[in-house]
Amino acid sequence: MRTIHLAGALILSLGLGLAATVPAHAAATTVKQTSAALVTSKRMTTLNDRQVHYVPVPSSYADATHPQGVNIIASDRGSAVTFKTKYLLPIPGYRHQAWGDPQSSAVVGHYLYVVYCPTAWHNRGRIVRFNLQTLADLKATPRQLQMVYTNAAAQSAQEMMIRSAIKVGPAFTTGHGQSLAYDWHNHQFYMWCDRESAPRVNMSQYGVLQQINATSLQPVHRIQFRLKAKHFAVPGGHVLAFDKAGHAYFWTRPRANEVYIYQGNIHRNHVSFRLTKQILAHGPGTRVQSMAYNPNNGRLYLVADDSIASLPAKKIEHLSSGDVKWTGFASHREFEGLTFGSDGQAYLMSNHQPEILAGNSLNW
Repeated sequence: MRTIHLAGALILSLGLGLAATVPAHAAATTVKQTSAALVTSKRMTTLNDRQVHYVPVPSSYADATHPQGVNIIASDRGSAVTFKTKYLLPIPGYRHQAWGDPQSSAVVGHYLYVVYCPTAWHNRGRIVRFNLQTLADLKATPRQLQMVYTNAAAQSAQEMMIRSAIKVGPAFTTGHGQSLAYDWHNHQFYMWCDRESAPRVNMSQYGVLQQINATSLQPVHRIQFRLKAKHFAVPGGHVLAFDKAGHAYFWTRPRANEVYIYQGNIHRNHVSFRLTKQILAHGPGTRVQSMAYNPNNGRLYLVADDSIASLPAKKIEHLSSGDVKWTGFASHREFEGLTFGSDGQAYLMSNHQPEILAGNSLNW
């Protein structure tokens, strides 16, 4: 791995398009930014988003009700939405790899990208890309996709064609892996490399962002920086989302039930984040599981287990209580990821019999 030191700057190389190819052996360049990458507001205010209800993490997650069939996760409080199984993710994975612990997902064009980070791999994982158009053309059922790498499936011509719709990326250092995100402005993928010594315990005080090539499914650039402003510091993000203007976002739950939201910009020669000046008094839940942006309605989504809050990205510094919406569920499933297609179609990824469920509303 090649490292370049720059005083107060970093190089990102944003010219690669979504369809760009990078040889599998190409090493990612790591750039270390020496200037601080965080700005905080002199005056913070608290927004009483009282319609958001805190949902604690369950003592144990529930498995899918129908592990080999179609599941429904429907809201029971707040803004209504119903998610229904679209894809049952493969178990086992390619060459019996451990694909039972997906951490984040993204749908861009006719591709679904899933980040797998097996617990036993300790901060390493891989990205797997599914060609949704090919799966649709083959009329692949959720069960066929789930069983595609079993020995029995190898005897079927249909299942072998389904395998051709799946690209398995190389293993690399992912960190926890819950942050794969697509920048709608520059058409690049990024994710945090938030290495942990234990769940939610960072190994470093530095933030590291990785730019991911959509074809090679591995990092092509790494950016290391310090998110620190005077006595306030965070080790980096755990989740990530981008809006159509290219602003990056992540959220944290630093204490009690409050939520801090960070907005940032990634340029060719530097990266910066700022802590937005409004603290949300009511966060959605215990676990910071995901963050998403819906390009159809311009809203950001803060995802915890069985609880999702949303707010308009354009009003991030001037939110009123009525701007914040909330949806509650009673599934006791683990909500690992939420992503939106360009048309506003929502896709929820749940673990414990991993699957992708599609929402029934484009304006939820």
